[in-house]
Amino acid sequence: MHKLKKYPNRRLYDMTESHYVTIDDVRQLITRGESIQVVDSRDNEDITRSVLLQILAEQESGGAGQVLTNRVIEQIIRFYGDQMGSVAARYIEQSLVAFLDHQEQWRTHLKQLNDLNPLNVMRQAFEDAQKEWQTVETPDDEVGRG
Repeated sequence: MHKLKKYPNRRLYDMTESHYVTIDDVRQLITRGESIQVVDSRDNEDITRSVLLQILAEQESGGAGQVLTNRVIEQIIRFYGDQMGSVAARYIEQSLVAFLDHQEQWRTHLKQLNDLNPLNVMRQAFEDAQKEWQTVETPDDEVGRG
């Protein structure tokens, strides 16, 4: 987990790697699967959520393709203050975890299918045969030595 400190001048300092980082650097850390914790330099208050929400807002407003539709955002806003808000939060989290698990299973399955691709099997067999042919001595080679 990367521990970050946010200063009043809005600069972020990565205490784990001892250097200043940009909000885009933090986004890249998260994209690579790293977790972060951000504290305010004045009072050590945990402000991780606000930084994550800032990154999310920038991603959604950027041209990188939106993940959350307006309808989803509106519904999330409606959950605040609603009795079902905590249930919805758990449901959303569990749904994302399940989605990520299925995504990993799908990637593994596709890799296995690719490994079984007849062209890949033939290519590997050809490469193996070439290696074997290079190591086998032919009778002509032995005649030439004698």
